[in-house]
Amino acid sequence: MPFRFVTKSIHAYLIDYPVAIILLVAPFVLKLGQSGPVAMWLSVITGVAALILPLLTDHATGLIKIIPYSIHLWVDRAVGIVFLGAVFAFDFTGIDGWYYGVLGVAVLLTTSVFNAPERSISMHGAMGSRDAI
Repeated sequence: MPFRFVTKSIHAYLIDYPVAIILLVAPFVLKLGQSGPVAMWLSVITGVAALILPLLTDHATGLIKIIPYSIHLWVDRAVGIVFLGAVFAFDFTGIDGWYYGVLGVAVLLTTSVFNAPERSISMHGAMGSRDAI
């Protein structure tokens, strides 16, 4: 498997909506909020936004394709940075700290390190090749 394997399709079908559901459900299942209410509600609010963003993104699961995929990736990266920053800014400890720390790192790895570059179609490649006569 190539190192950069998270394609636009994988991101659209297998990551966006499952992660949104996890962000909405996990705080209640894991009983987040031991460090303060921000620890629970940051995930829930981000989960709601994570349900809306893919619907507006120009990719396979987007319904109203007004946000370019590249901007979607930058929003995702910003969420990863916010999650990591929240661990320190709100002094999250225990399960709260681990939850946001692991998610922050996972988001940044997925959208930066493992993200496959989009293939651009050159005019030559799009036109095909001529058969030899």
